Amino acid sequence: MSDQKHNIVWSSEQGDLRRQTKTSNVVSLPPQQQTVYLHRESSGRGGKAVTLVKKLVLSADDLGTLAKKLKNECGAGGTIKDGLIEIQGEHREKIAAVLQKLGYKVKIAGG
Repeated sequence: MSDQKHNIVWSSEQGDLRRQTKTSNVVSLPPQQQTVYLHRESSGRGGKAVTLVKKLVLSADDLGTLAKKLKNECGAGGTIKDGLIEIQGEHREKIAAVLQKLGYKVKIAGG
């Protein structure tokens, strides 16, 4: 017998439910009702800083639109992971200004 582990995967009519994101059925809240937290993180990234935009309650489409706007404003790349927007580089001040113009309450956290 080999040492390989055999993982059994069961799927239903809905397909692979493990790949569904948290934001799949979320209804967006208006910006005035949300407080957004901006964090700076560099651990696990080879020392390179990443700005995280947390605590957004947006649908997947709205989250993508906002991420695109923030990336354009900062002139940087980025992505969406697990309902968070990640922007490459230290851009907390720029992102805070953009979000405040859109009506969000912003708190800058982290060092």
